[in-house]
Amino acid sequence: MSDRSELPLSNSSAPDNVLTTKVDPTSARYEANMRFLADLMSQVHNEEVKISEGGGAKAIENQHAKGRLTARERIALLADPETFFELGIYTAHGMYEEWGGAPAAGVITGLARVESRMVMIIANDATVKAGAFFPMTAKKVIRAQNIALDNRIPTIYLVDSAGVFLPLQEDVFPDTDDFGRVFRNNAVMSATGIPQIAAIMGMCVAGGGYLPVMCDHVLMTDGSGLFLAGPALVQAAIGQKVSADELGGAAMHSGISGTVDFREPNDEACIARIRSIVEKWGYRRLSPWDRKKPVEPVLTAEEIYGIYDSSPARPYDMKEVLARVLDGSRFDEYKAEYGKTLICGYGRIGGFAVGVVANQKLHAQQTDHEGHKRVEFGGVIYTESAEKAARFIMDCNQNLIPLIFFHDVNGFMVGRDAEWSGIIKAGAKMVNAVSNSVVPKITVIVGGSFGAGHYAMCGKAYDPRFVFAWPTARYAVMSGESAAGTLVEIKVKQLERGGKKLSEEERKELYESVKRTYDEQTDPRYGAARLWIDKIIDPIETRGAITQALEAAALNPDVAEFKVGVLQT
Repeated sequence: MSDRSELPLSNSSAPDNVLTTKVDPTSARYEANMRFLADLMSQVHNEEVKISEGGGAKAIENQHAKGRLTARERIALLADPETFFELGIYTAHGMYEEWGGAPAAGVITGLARVESRMVMIIANDATVKAGAFFPMTAKKVIRAQNIALDNRIPTIYLVDSAGVFLPLQEDVFPDTDDFGRVFRNNAVMSATGIPQIAAIMGMCVAGGGYLPVMCDHVLMTDGSGLFLAGPALVQAAIGQKVSADELGGAAMHSGISGTVDFREPNDEACIARIRSIVEKWGYRRLSPWDRKKPVEPVLTAEEIYGIYDSSPARPYDMKEVLARVLDGSRFDEYKAEYGKTLICGYGRIGGFAVGVVANQKLHAQQTDHEGHKRVEFGGVIYTESAEKAARFIMDCNQNLIPLIFFHDVNGFMVGRDAEWSGIIKAGAKMVNAVSNSVVPKITVIVGGSFGAGHYAMCGKAYDPRFVFAWPTARYAVMSGESAAGTLVEIKVKQLERGGKKLSEEERKELYESVKRTYDEQTDPRYGAARLWIDKIIDPIETRGAITQALEAAALNPDVAEFKVGVLQT
C-alpha cells in the first residue's frame, strides 16, 4: 500500500465529486424493497448453512472417528481468524441428485490470510462421497487454480480424496477442463513461480496422487495414504498382498520413498507446520495498481437494500448504489451528459483506484446529432453509451486502472433508428475493448445480465478475475418474459401450420410453463452451481468483495501490452 494518504473529505482543494443521495428511507417503495431483498438474502444464507454441512452429521462423525478434522475445521485452523472468503459454495447445487447430491461439489475453495499473507485454499471435503471428484469438482478446483494463476496467489491444498467418482468417470477424466487439467495447472503454476503447498490428510489415490507431488512442499499425516493404486487394486493387478501403511503410508513416504517433506502426527500439527512455512516466505514485486488509505463511503451500505428495485416500472438510480460502495462516495464521472444509460467514471474502492462501468436504470433524455430528442430506456445500451464505454475502457488500460463492471443490462437497443445509428459497430468496439483489456476486470451482476449486453459488460467469457452476483441477479440470453413470449409465438405458428389452434387458456398455460423453466435457469443459484458465478454476495458486502478481489489482483505485477484489434468506423 502506498504511504500517500487520501485527501480528507473537507479539503477545499478537492474537486466536488462526492455523490449525493435522494433516497427517502421512509417511503413505502423503499421499505418494500428492503423487505424483499432481506428475505431473499435470508433464503440464500440458510441454503449456504445447509450446504456447509457437507455430507451431514453422520459423515462428520465418521471423519472424527478416524481422528481427522473436517475440511471446514481444517480451514478454520489454517486461516487467520475471520479472513476466509469462500468461493463457489453453490457449485453443483441441485445437481447429481440421483447420486445423493454433492454439496459444494465435495471441495471447499476460497481466499484467506495465513500469517497475514493472502492464499488460495483448496480443501477436499471427505464427508461428501469420501471427497471423490465429480465433474463439477474438477471444474471447481480448476476455477480456483485459474484465479490463482491470473492473480499469482500462493495456493494451499488440503488433500483428502478417494479420487474420481467412477460412475461419472467419462465426464471427469478426458477433456481440457477435466481432472487432468488440475495437474497440468500444478506444473504451470510452479513454473510461473506461484508457491504451492499440499497437505495429505487422508486418502490420496490414483491420478490424484500427482497433485501433492507437483507442489513445492508436501506434508502428510500419520494414518493417511498416498499411492497410485490401493492394496485391493495392487492385489488384483499383480497378486501382491500389502497393507495400506506399507504401500503408501506417511512413514514409508517420509523415510523410504522420500516423497514427503514433513511427516506430522495429526491434522493440528500439520496445519501448524503449514502456517510456520508460510510465515517465512519472502515478498515479491508489488503490482502497479495505485492504492491509498481506504475511506469509508459517506452513505450507509445497508441502504442498498431499499434502493435496488427489480421492477421495470420503477427504475432506480445506479449512482445511489455506487455512492455506497466507493471510497468517500467520490466519483469522477466520465462524459456525464453523453450516453447516459451507461455510467463510466473514476473512483476508489478499498483504497484502490478503479474505473467503473455501470448500467444506469433511470430513463434518460438524449439529443441526437440532428437535434432530435428521444427518451432512452434505462438498462439498455445505445450507440452513444457503447462508444463512450469503449473509449473509457481503453483509457483505463492506457493509465493502468483496474475496471469494475456493475451489470443490470437488458441488452443493446434494437430497431431501425438503432441500426441506422450503427449500434452493431458501436457494440463491437465495446466488446473489442473489453476483450483486449489487460488491467484486472471484476464483474458484479446486480440485476439482469442479458444477451450481448452481458458480453459487452465483461461476462464470464471475457476473463474477469472474479464474477460476483447479488441474489437479485438474472443471467440469460433474454428475460423470462421475453423468452416465453418469443417461444410461445413460435410454437403457436408451428401448430397453426399443422391445422391446430390453441385456446387462450392453452396459450396462457404454455406461456407460464416456458417462463417457469426459463426463470429457474436465470436464477443466480443455477449459474453459481455451474461456476458461471464465483460467489453470490450480500449487496451490503459489495465493497468488501471487490476489495478482496483487488487485493488478490495486486499480487500479480505483470501487465501485458495493451492493443486493440480492428475497430469499425
